[in-house]
Amino acid sequence: MIHEIFPHRFNNRFIISKNIGEDDFVLHYNENSLLLKMTGDEFEIPRKKDLTGISGTTGNTYLFTLNDVSCFLIWDYPEIINCQFVYKEINFFRAIKQREIAWVSIVGFQLMNWYSQNKFCGKCGSKTKEKDDERAIICPKCNTIVFPKISPAIIVAITCNDKILLAHNSNFPSNWYSLIAGYADIGESLEETVIREVKEEVGLDVKNIRYYKSQPWPFSGSMMIGFFAEADNSQTIRPDNKEITSAAWFSKGNLPNHPTNISIAGEMIDKFEND
Repeated sequence: MIHEIFPHRFNNRFIISKNIGEDDFVLHYNENSLLLKMTGDEFEIPRKKDLTGISGTTGNTYLFTLNDVSCFLIWDYPEIINCQFVYKEINFFRAIKQREIAWVSIVGFQLMNWYSQNKFCGKCGSKTKEKDDERAIICPKCNTIVFPKISPAIIVAITCNDKILLAHNSNFPSNWYSLIAGYADIGESLEETVIREVKEEVGLDVKNIRYYKSQPWPFSGSMMIGFFAEADNSQTIRPDNKEITSAAWFSKGNLPNHPTNISIAGEMIDKFEND
């Protein structure tokens, strides 16, 4: 999966009062695009020394480390001095071979959006500021503290003997299928979420719910929690025709287009196919 970048090392530990060094990585986003440096056919995350105009007054936020090198979010537009530097739409992460770059790019994107969405206090409306001692935002007027929001969501591979249920979401390209997924609601366990989401989206009752593993998914600020479950394929599939437009049972060796194993959905489908 995309966050599994060994032998590269990602560390999200917050560092207090860290200044940008010449060799530190800088991430700058222009709406949904990230500034990258091209070296031949490969991309790199720029370092401070690669760009001009970054000074002590440049707006920046410490993010995390990659291979023990600090990564900073740069708020001000850096000066681009040559054609080595390009803005790539953030979905480049799906195709790039350098998974470590893909991973820090989308985690940085999540944090950039979170900081941008919390410039003002949701309680009193005052302008907020970043806390100095932890990754959080504080309102200097009412002292409300906001931490990055992580939303738990289930994703479930439903099987019946040698078949798996795959569904077409209304937002998918044609002939593209994946697993049933959905956010946990207030007051319910993850297992209850599995039961409810499957019933709501495709009308099936499931049993033998078993935890698989989890994956952080920065685009939606989610923690995807994977389960396997079983269902009787004599039940009638009833797509909700809002989120899910169609769903069907598929046999091994005859699966439609589906996610790759950069996502937990793709890994779970591959596990079904190969077991």
